[in-house]
Amino acid sequence: MPFEKENAARDSLVPMHCPRNTGPLGPPFLVELSTGTSVWVVQRHADVRQVLTDPRLNRAHLFSPDAPALTPYPNLLDNPDILINLDGSEHRRLRRTVGRAFTPRTIERWRPWVTSVVDDLTARLAAAEQPVDLIAQFVRALPVAVFGRLMGLDGLNSKRLAYWSDHAFATTAFPSQQVQEAMMDFAAFGAELVAQRRAAPGEDLVSSLVQAADEDGGLTEQQIVSLVILLVVAGHEVTTTVLGNTLVYLLTDGRGTWRALGADEGLAPQATDRLLRGISISDRDVLPGFMRRAVEDVEIGGVLIPAGSVVAADTVTANLDPETYREDWRVDSDGAPSAAHLAFGAGPHYCLGAWLARMELELALHRLPQQLPEMRLAVPVRDIDWRRGLLTRSPKTLPVTW
Repeated sequence: MPFEKENAARDSLVPMHCPRNTGPLGPPFLVELSTGTSVWVVQRHADVRQVLTDPRLNRAHLFSPDAPALTPYPNLLDNPDILINLDGSEHRRLRRTVGRAFTPRTIERWRPWVTSVVDDLTARLAAAEQPVDLIAQFVRALPVAVFGRLMGLDGLNSKRLAYWSDHAFATTAFPSQQVQEAMMDFAAFGAELVAQRRAAPGEDLVSSLVQAADEDGGLTEQQIVSLVILLVVAGHEVTTTVLGNTLVYLLTDGRGTWRALGADEGLAPQATDRLLRGISISDRDVLPGFMRRAVEDVEIGGVLIPAGSVVAADTVTANLDPETYREDWRVDSDGAPSAAHLAFGAGPHYCLGAWLARMELELALHRLPQQLPEMRLAVPVRDIDWRRGLLTRSPKTLPVTW
């Protein structure tokens, strides 16, 4: 069944900012991507977790010579040398190189400074002429400031970074040649940055990565550059997308949660996890989940998946699995969740920046409604302009007033 038709038939595959699940989920099923490639879609929570943690299903084989096409043309994430496309010992070595900068203890030391960034951006919003674009003035500005400081890129032009980000995750949004030219420009920036920090190291993440990689000696220059540019773009893209989609919900259907978050900072950690579980950032008109390929026959949910098959872990639907979660993510609850959500993935490729993204979200989702409790959309929901043709889906702009 073509993926587009499957989307129309299955409510849980519609790319909305707050998807809903209407009943028990079934075993893996086949769909066809726009490229003609057949993909096994896995949706049940336990099955999705298996796909993301089972070494018989990996990323590297998605880029072997016989691998079928997943998107009409390649983007940054189709580079076989980047961290997310490596497996086994090579992946572990490269992940160790960067992992020290993203431990919970390390990230927590950033909280006072991130708080000051959130407060400064909120104060600027409050003083701005209304309506104001919440995406440009807050949603994108926050992670750019935070990750720019972490990587020593305070002077990086935010419009240039946004251009690279959009093209890095593009699938149909731009002409293929334009995407490739943008990625070549991005790679040249990364190579120059690595050379600068090798010659004059500082206290930033890029300097520490280059030093660790040079000491290790097992990484090629291309791998080092690929790691740096992946961190530059992914370090702010995830938070930008999650925060933008979450604010659409909080300023519409989620007004009760908006008010509660503004009144009580203690609600922020649990509310953030609920929102991460319930609000999708993926454009599943493009791909139906986190992609893996079977290196041998493997049984998932009672279905034998043949070696060489492409498998999609649909974390969005798995996060709504009624067999796993007894509570509705839209309802405020003081109790512990039934299970950990899969918004940041699971297993060896669990998102490195998850703790940083979570901290930024917790602070933003308390302090923004605290300072501007009457904020509301300045346009009807139907008139929101969404980014399309990318791996992620979020508002281009979000006009608000109060």
